[in-house]
Amino acid sequence: MKLLESWIRARGAWSRIFIFLVLLGLVWLPIAAPLYGWGYFSGNSNIAEILALVALYALFLWGLPQWGRRIHKWQRPFQHCGLQFHAGTGRELSTAIVIGVLGVFALFGTSTLLGWAAPTPPSPRFVRFFFEGLLMALAVGFAEEMLFRGWLLAELEKDYTARAALMMNALFFAVTHFIKPLNAIISTSPQFFGLAALGMALVWARRNQAKNAAQTSLAYPIGLHAGLIWGYYIVNVGGLSETTGLAPTWVTGINENPLAGLLGLMLLGAIAFQFAKVAQPKTHPVTPSTHARPLN
Repeated sequence: MKLLESWIRARGAWSRIFIFLVLLGLVWLPIAAPLYGWGYFSGNSNIAEILALVALYALFLWGLPQWGRRIHKWQRPFQHCGLQFHAGTGRELSTAIVIGVLGVFALFGTSTLLGWAAPTPPSPRFVRFFFEGLLMALAVGFAEEMLFRGWLLAELEKDYTARAALMMNALFFAVTHFIKPLNAIISTSPQFFGLAALGMALVWARRNQAKNAAQTSLAYPIGLHAGLIWGYYIVNVGGLSETTGLAPTWVTGINENPLAGLLGLMLLGAIAFQFAKVAQPKTHPVTPSTHARPLN
């Protein structure tokens, strides 16, 4: 086992990433196969898919500390990947959520002023969607940021420069959102640029460091990611706006997603620029803080 760990440790970042994902898939497959089979024969395929994805992420959270300690000798793997609490964590998280939500509102407001969108009466279930959207956004924000700006970024920064790790992380983030049928990839291809810009913004958000913390944390990227999702959920699912068709979708956003158009790209670029101005060169190496409470 130690020889295998040493061999993996000596591999490059992308080889380590591939090995980890393959091992994760091998452990997950015996759990997922019965779930998908049950879903197919019982007619509950959607529930089965959700349960399989939850199992996959639970295994990721279980495997991450094992991997971090054995392969990288991280004493506190979750803290190394940015999952920690300090005095400013709540403020960072809430501030980033507000930035994301207000950014989405600004996009819809701009489209409305230009006549590209029109306000509509809210859905009768708006209050439900409001809180449902927040919970969903926080769950997605945590899951994706722990994966991309937590573990994946730590792996890349170990072998690459800050700029190279930034670009590879952002591009990998965008590419993985296009794992879908070819016709869907072609029809939504303009979204790639927005996803790449969002990926860069989230890396720079990850590299922001609070004054009372010894290292950067995931609070800013989780909050920003969740805020953007929540803002879109409130407006779109809550039924607050609809497009007028007076502007092409590549401007206002494909599938009425404002982040998937030119306006959204401009917003994400502005957010990325602001976070980049105050970002640290890298998330590591740093000295653990006495103020931080790791989640191990």
